[in-house]
Amino acid sequence: MGGQPLYLEPRLESRLRSLLNSPELLHTLTDALGSPLNLVVPDQLADNLRQFRAVYGSHHLSGQVFLAHKANRSSALLRRLAATDAGVDVGSLGELQHALGAGLTPDRITATGPKNPEFLWLAARTSVTVSLDTRGELEQLAALVRKHALPRARVLLRLSGFEASGVRVLTRRSRFGTAVREAAPLLEAVERHADVLDLVGVAYHLDTTSPTEKAVALEGCLRVLEECRSRGLRPRAVDIGGGFGVNYLADGGQWERYTTELTEAVLGIRPPLTYGGHGYGLRTEAGTLRGTLGLYPAHRPVAGARYLDELLSHPAASLGGRPLAALLLEHLYDLHTEPGRALLDQCGLTLTKVLEVRDQEAGGPLHVRLAAKADDVALEEHGVLLDPVVVPRDPAGGGTFTREVSGAGGDTGTEPVAVHLFGSRCLESDLITRRTVFLPRRPAPGDLLAFANTAGYCMDFHATRAQHQPAARKVAVWQESDRWRWCLDDQYWPTTPVGGAQ
Repeated sequence: MGGQPLYLEPRLESRLRSLLNSPELLHTLTDALGSPLNLVVPDQLADNLRQFRAVYGSHHLSGQVFLAHKANRSSALLRRLAATDAGVDVGSLGELQHALGAGLTPDRITATGPKNPEFLWLAARTSVTVSLDTRGELEQLAALVRKHALPRARVLLRLSGFEASGVRVLTRRSRFGTAVREAAPLLEAVERHADVLDLVGVAYHLDTTSPTEKAVALEGCLRVLEECRSRGLRPRAVDIGGGFGVNYLADGGQWERYTTELTEAVLGIRPPLTYGGHGYGLRTEAGTLRGTLGLYPAHRPVAGARYLDELLSHPAASLGGRPLAALLLEHLYDLHTEPGRALLDQCGLTLTKVLEVRDQEAGGPLHVRLAAKADDVALEEHGVLLDPVVVPRDPAGGGTFTREVSGAGGDTGTEPVAVHLFGSRCLESDLITRRTVFLPRRPAPGDLLAFANTAGYCMDFHATRAQHQPAARKVAVWQESDRWRWCLDDQYWPTTPVGGAQ
């Protein structure tokens, strides 16, 4: 490949680092349960929640943190969440049933996303708060409540199309929510159905990592809440959704170097860094770089709870320049958040077994075939690039595992290698990663490649059973003293560690 290896070392906090330094356990699990295999760490979820709660506390705000269920369908994670004081955001009838069955009470569930009548009926029947996207949904819910004599339904109005005053802020359009300029007819509908609908507050959903866009949306919500009060309505909450981000990489310098050299590769200044010259959205036309890099900003120093803190500290330009948190507190509004990826940060990893290692052209990347399909390790589906960690079948065969997990470029006593990672389907497109991956040592059949931090969206959001190949099974793991314990995901309950398991 020429030049120095381009590592993208995953950020590993204590639990995942300890788990990856337990190779005997990892090989035992994959030998018994197959490859690929997803491992989830429920206790990490509780730790992440505490970080979000600390931000609420520092700003003296009340409200609820709702895990976005769509990010992972694990029963173990949901049941561990039920043992905290947090809630869950559900986007389908199945997710609502799962949440209720996991022990979450209706007051800790909010229903969002596209809704069918069955979903609306069960949400209203159990007194779950419903986030309504349109006046049509509002009318449908009101009709259901009347027809079936359901309890008065608690609702949020989800808004979109926010506009900034003064300097224009470009905001992305969303198919979710009613444009804020059409809020008046929506509020009139709430007033007409006040006998069956209780307006809890307003919400927004923005598919962006921009804090400025989110601040503009929150300001817009605060103005709508004031309009509600002027109408005699008594909303008491604002739900700002998710999108707080995750920092996937240990070293920002590696990210900067990789994206710079990827650009040079697309321009033809250096050899390709991807299979087939894929540019992740970049291309060259007559020697000029075109397109937009379609990758998640994998190194984000400000993410998760820290991102929420910065957003709440952001001055509200159209409301006197005061911090957004101060305005929420002044009006005694509850703040609701719906983190998915951020609340599942460091909550799991995906194990894949190496089936075959082939030498291709001299000096070129090795071809490594894994016992997994591309959709079993969906990091690239979400634009996330990071290196897998090699878990040798025989740690003595190529340097100690501890050195490898301590850094992708650690001194292992072997030469680093460039590889292309392929899946096990008979499709040219079955690439685990389009990127040329650099590993600290040559992998061997029987070794494991562990992809860290896959709990948020990258485990089962895209998983299929194509070609009659199995989808990854899921295992819950936890620590008792210095020992890791495990059970199948659907067998985990918050009482499991006390009673003992596998």
